[in-house]
Amino acid sequence: MNEEEDLIKRRELRFCHLHPNPNQARSTLLLLADTTGVLDVTLADELCLYITYDVRHLTLDAIEKVLIRLGYHLDNRLLYRMKRALYNYSEETQRANLGVSENTDTTTQVFINRYANNYHGCRDKRPEHWRKYL
Repeated sequence: MNEEEDLIKRRELRFCHLHPNPNQARSTLLLLADTTGVLDVTLADELCLYITYDVRHLTLDAIEKVLIRLGYHLDNRLLYRMKRALYNYSEETQRANLGVSENTDTTTQVFINRYANNYHGCRDKRPEHWRKYL
């Protein structure tokens, strides 16, 4: 494998079946599809998702933290926790060796995209030229 292929990671995200939303994987697919650094997102079944991403832009830990903050429940069985810990360690070590900074703007971008796509009543429906008048 060359260096470029080492930077592309393909990981499995498993979700807990005890969640009010039975289609967590599908909604995560829609959420992560246009995120910077995510190259491919594939739905395996209703509780499993395969994600391919560039480790220079994104880590599995960052993806998981965003999903947990948004209310998704990841599968926390021992095997999956051990896999995630190993992936997090190897990705952070690889990023440190590459000199990539810890602060990535990708998690912020996910929240901005989600906020922009949700209807929340904080939008001004007036045209731009009418917003300046009181």
